[in-house]
Amino acid sequence: MELKKSSKKLITLLTDFGLLDSYVGIMKGVIYSINPDATIVDLTHEIPPQDLHSGRFNLLRSVPFFPPETIHVAIVDPGVGTKRRGIAVKFKQGYLIGPDNGLMSGVFDIYPPESAVE
Repeated sequence: MELKKSSKKLITLLTDFGLLDSYVGIMKGVIYSINPDATIVDLTHEIPPQDLHSGRFNLLRSVPFFPPETIHVAIVDPGVGTKRRGIAVKFKQGYLIGPDNGLMSGVFDIYPPESAVE
């Protein structure tokens, strides 16, 4: 799976990190270090801790409103610290990146995956 080579990328972030510490800011710093021209949209960082159902619902609700080729980063992970895989999946509307724990499954019910990497 290869992303298009345009420098301008739209990236959404959905997490259960909250906003009381520096984790969201650090994640954005890493993204801007990779691509200073990226545009980041915060969907929410207030998913209740480890609540896959709320994360899945909010992700599924959001994806249809973004243009094709958007990169959606979703991190809600009850298994943090375990050996679960991180995955990147290409689908019709763009890309989903996050843990392989079912968080993305609602989106894939509507937009079937085209390819995936671990």
